[in-house]
Amino acid sequence: MKSYKRLILGTTLLPVSLWVASALAAPGETAAVTQPGEATEATKQANNAVQQFLPFSNTQDFTDAKQGFIADLPSPIIKGESGNTVIDLSQYDFLRKEGPTPDTVNPSLWRQSQLLAIHGLFKVVDGIYQVRNIDLANITFIRGKTGWIVVDPLTSAETAKAALDLINEKVEKLPVTGVLFTHSHVDHFAGIRGIVNEEDAKSGKVPVIAPEGFMEEAVSENVFAGNVMSRRASYMYGNLLPKDPKGNVGGGLGLTTAAGTITLFEPTKLIDKTGEKLTVDGIDVVFQMAPGTEAPAEMLFYFPQFKAIDLAEDANHTLHNILTLRGAKVRSAQKWGTTLNETINMWGKDAVVSFGSHHWPQWGNENVVTHLERQRDLYKYINDQTLRMANQGMTMNEIAEKFTLPDSLAKQFYNRGYYGVLKHNVRATYQLYLGFWDGNPANFDPYPPVEEAKKYVEMIGADKMIETAKSSFDKGDYRWAATVANKVVFAQPDNKEAREVEANALEQLGYQAESGPARNFYLSGAQELRGGVHKVATPNTSSPDIIRGMTTPMFLDFLAIHLNGPRAGDQKYTWNLIFPDTQEKFVLTMQNGVLNYNKDVQLPEDKVDGTVTLNRTTLDDIALGKLKLGNLTESGEVTIDKNKDKFKAMLDNFDKFDFWFTIAEP
Repeated sequence: MKSYKRLILGTTLLPVSLWVASALAAPGETAAVTQPGEATEATKQANNAVQQFLPFSNTQDFTDAKQGFIADLPSPIIKGESGNTVIDLSQYDFLRKEGPTPDTVNPSLWRQSQLLAIHGLFKVVDGIYQVRNIDLANITFIRGKTGWIVVDPLTSAETAKAALDLINEKVEKLPVTGVLFTHSHVDHFAGIRGIVNEEDAKSGKVPVIAPEGFMEEAVSENVFAGNVMSRRASYMYGNLLPKDPKGNVGGGLGLTTAAGTITLFEPTKLIDKTGEKLTVDGIDVVFQMAPGTEAPAEMLFYFPQFKAIDLAEDANHTLHNILTLRGAKVRSAQKWGTTLNETINMWGKDAVVSFGSHHWPQWGNENVVTHLERQRDLYKYINDQTLRMANQGMTMNEIAEKFTLPDSLAKQFYNRGYYGVLKHNVRATYQLYLGFWDGNPANFDPYPPVEEAKKYVEMIGADKMIETAKSSFDKGDYRWAATVANKVVFAQPDNKEAREVEANALEQLGYQAESGPARNFYLSGAQELRGGVHKVATPNTSSPDIIRGMTTPMFLDFLAIHLNGPRAGDQKYTWNLIFPDTQEKFVLTMQNGVLNYNKDVQLPEDKVDGTVTLNRTTLDDIALGKLKLGNLTESGEVTIDKNKDKFKAMLDNFDKFDFWFTIAEP
């Protein structure tokens, strides 16, 4: 999701990123020239089985997704100040055409993507409006006494401003008089500067309200593992795939994310308990805390005047992620179900409408409660049945293979795995309680992929394995075809035949996938196997606001992750570190291959290698790539007393992270 920057300390590059990955390639650009195949007969049969199982004759979702439509954007392309394309919704126009489902797309996913291709400004009820599907998330506008109360201002300042301009033009021109962040994911807060001036927030003119822990989680989530998460996110969101029926058809939760300016500033009010009430510009709001569900810091809320529940991202028109495919900490399906049960108990008797940060609303008390009940039962069923089967001695993969939902849950379109994947969520739930190891001692210390693959090839022979993979492909067993061919690819990366067999198998798995992210992973893997890793502009989700939001200890923890412990070996360094502008002082120590720090202390001169002094604002500029530490020592912006060469020698022990590492090949 953005342009990328790196933290530069001497010769060391430290990437800073969040989970969102935007359009890495320019509009219309693909990673490499590939020749995607057609759907095989087995894939057609698999997709037809989905067509027969689900109630496609029920078109109520299309009615609901269009209900209250007021107007669309004046242009499907939103641009930034420099003329850069922030988002181009016209790339998904193929989804808006009538006709049969393409053979190369799971019909259930195609249906969901068609629903997500309905974008623009909508009235939910009198006084509540949403701009949907011009970014990954929805932005909601509540008519307050004097202005608009905004819920979740999208991923970028540009899309948030476009939404505000649209409602001001088509409904009523009003100032923003309050902002509510439902949770700490970047697609729900990063457009804040597009609609609110920070000084107005600080002065109390425009309250900015968020759940407890919001700022820490918004800044820190995925920073420490940011490089690998962002690389995996480039697969998850299919950033390098063409937008067409053989490529990217959307992400299930939304079509795609904006590649604009990420912004953030500190909320003025944090909510920390369920049942807390506030009045914002004349509108009463009752809050429900939901930490550890879809996000570490999350809350739902209720507007009594409208009898409306804001579901945040805890109840959607999809099964969500217990463990996102990009990688993150495992979430709790048990907490998720319990939270939705509490929502029903708090507001289920009175609510006449519910809406969320993604997808379209539910109207009528019965529909509101039924949606909540079935989403609640979906997550609780995953939690309880995974543990039941685990307690019977079944392993993680055995449970995932045998796991089925009852039809009462499975035949609800809003419980289908368009974003989350049922098998993946079951494995994640097992992992939450028992870890990734299945308990079998033979699996306790497996060989890494390349070494294991070489041993398989040595034992069986590459030709025989490729023959097996081809035979499995011909039988429609694409899982096994991909598994066997992948062993050959990891043992013999230059084996073109193995790469093509695996790519073909992954492609068919992608064509069958009901989950947008799973489809994107399969098809991105096939693309890499056929054309290698095509390095376009490296993505960026760092921004001045994100950098400033990082505490200094967070910076030092982030720096420690880049220390090459084996290279540092027995080297030892100790430095006093001083930030005059924030009046922070640290002792920084590197020994035993580990970087440690202690705050609010300094050591005597004879106990340290020297003292490094710089302003925290200078560190921010270094992090944003505006300044290099090596150049600043000469200007006096950074002072290093005693041995500068020793400080440089310490920095030489820190690794650079390459974003474009391989995924589908060794």
